[in-house]
Amino acid sequence: MSSYVDPVDGSTYPLGEPRWRSDAGRPLWIELGSGLGRNDIDTSAHSLWRYRAALPVEIASPITLGEGCTPLIEPSFAGGTPLFKADWMNPTGSFKDRGTSVMLSYLRDRGIRSILEDSSGNGGSSVAGYAAAGGLEATIFAPEATSAAKLAQVQAYGARLELVPGAREQSQNAAIAASGDTAFYASHNWQAFFLQGTKSLAYELWEDLGFRAPDNVIVPVGAGSSLLGCFIGFRELLGAGQITRMPRLYAAQPVNCSPVDASFTAGVDVPVERPVAPTIAEGTAIAHPLRLAQMIRALRETGGATIALAEAEISRALADLCSQGLFVEPTSATAAAAYSRLLSSGAIAPAETTVVLLTGAGLKAAEPVRDIVSAVRS
Repeated sequence: MSSYVDPVDGSTYPLGEPRWRSDAGRPLWIELGSGLGRNDIDTSAHSLWRYRAALPVEIASPITLGEGCTPLIEPSFAGGTPLFKADWMNPTGSFKDRGTSVMLSYLRDRGIRSILEDSSGNGGSSVAGYAAAGGLEATIFAPEATSAAKLAQVQAYGARLELVPGAREQSQNAAIAASGDTAFYASHNWQAFFLQGTKSLAYELWEDLGFRAPDNVIVPVGAGSSLLGCFIGFRELLGAGQITRMPRLYAAQPVNCSPVDASFTAGVDVPVERPVAPTIAEGTAIAHPLRLAQMIRALRETGGATIALAEAEISRALADLCSQGLFVEPTSATAAAAYSRLLSSGAIAPAETTVVLLTGAGLKAAEPVRDIVSAVRS
């Protein structure tokens, strides 16, 4: 049976007891599962719960709003034909619904009724929405600078909102300090079951592509849950004999906040000093990601890489996406900009099957998107 594992010291903890960190204070991992085969897919479920056989625990009554099963769109873009995974079409408007559905379902199944989360936007609105759907009390700690649309969404779902001054990490510290016996810290960055939800991306792409792996997957990266989810899911499929190779995984970040790129290009898996500045891709603005070493491992083991993008490149990609009817938030445009860079450099070929993850809806930041696109076109 799978367990929680501290990847640094190897200590293990049973999955029956909800945990968000090890006794040493580090984020936990869940050992790789045995995967599933085509016949294990629950085709009666039009959501990520069609892959429930790949989860490490049984969840009898999940909290679901129909998350997953988002379309693959194949436009011409930057001289190639990538497959855009439209994960902004999830119920609360971002890919985070994959992780939230599984994480909160697991917690509710084990008796948790009140939760705390910290987020700069999409994670908080996702947790607030699924808490409402599951009958859970939720408090969301968010930086004061979080976009108004995302804060309004949190409040509309009925969650309590606590705004915290200062950097993103201050919201995390406040949420941890407030957690305890009466409210569980259900952080999308810390809780390992969140990654069990985002690994559905890999299973879904495998099914989308006729039960084969793509050549490349490009994702915008902040805390890394989409990158690590893809790594876990494709590793499980490889172990189950359902695919013959891993896709190359690419992490796209704005150069203004690019800690993963800094460490990867330095050839290490520990933090490397690099200046941090404001970025239009606010969803990637995580200066000190908790799972840095695991992300570096995922990139190295799959033969992938990092791409650090200037604000102008992200803005241009956002305008190009909008020109094709793809109204996404700027964070999503980092992945599209990375595709353009990788294609022009020859790192990937036009004929390869390349999936580009578009993570969040443009309505989350409608006015900034409008202003960015207008400036590019003027």
